[in-house]
Amino acid sequence: MRELLDPAISAARRAGEEIMRVYASDFSVQHKADRSPVTEADHAAQAVILDVLRPLGIPVIAEEAALPDNAPERFWLVDPLDGTKEFVARRGEFSVNIGLIENNRPVLGVVHAPVTGVTWSAAGGRAMRDGSTISARKAPPAVVVVHSRSHSDSAKLAAWLEEQKVPVGERMISGSAIKFCLVAEGKADLYPRLGPTSEWDTAAGQAVLEAAGGSVTDLDGRPLRYGKPRFLNGSFIARGRA
Repeated sequence: MRELLDPAISAARRAGEEIMRVYASDFSVQHKADRSPVTEADHAAQAVILDVLRPLGIPVIAEEAALPDNAPERFWLVDPLDGTKEFVARRGEFSVNIGLIENNRPVLGVVHAPVTGVTWSAAGGRAMRDGSTISARKAPPAVVVVHSRSHSDSAKLAAWLEEQKVPVGERMISGSAIKFCLVAEGKADLYPRLGPTSEWDTAAGQAVLEAAGGSVTDLDGRPLRYGKPRFLNGSFIARGRA
């Protein structure tokens, strides 16, 4: 797995350099059919990642590319710029996500934050931040809940937290897959996502969190699986160590 993790980390960091090059410029913003934003940075980052991953001989499924009808048993899932809204708003909370799926589960993941230069990664059951092992924590009496800045329905989230009787001590806001990593390194305890996402949004972060001892499940407690129709997720809950 290390033979695949090293090039994935290299690809994510090189993509981050391309993203920061555009971030420093007066870039333009287009909108896709679903009205989500896309920039030159998305395309430049994806091109770099594909150049690194394709020679490894494993199919690549990426956000800014045509999707196959069916998922192979083993494939890369790539979001070259997760958190484009944060990128456009220049808030810095965006990431490069590269995950490897085997038999419907994420087994390797890289989440790179271009602005800070921090890289979270996981392979072989070990989660790391810039090469140092990290571990999710057991939830304290008052938990830290992290949620999306751009995609959060505050009323819906508040109702869910109350319904589940979650003892909230603090709420944190962050963009992109960085939220998974905050739980993985014990800075947060719970990340509820009450709405749809694409599989490339979550694969890398889930790999990191699970390797750190946490979990990602649907609302019924089943592990989040991959290769679903149109590569779409339903609502999920990411937690620290049980």
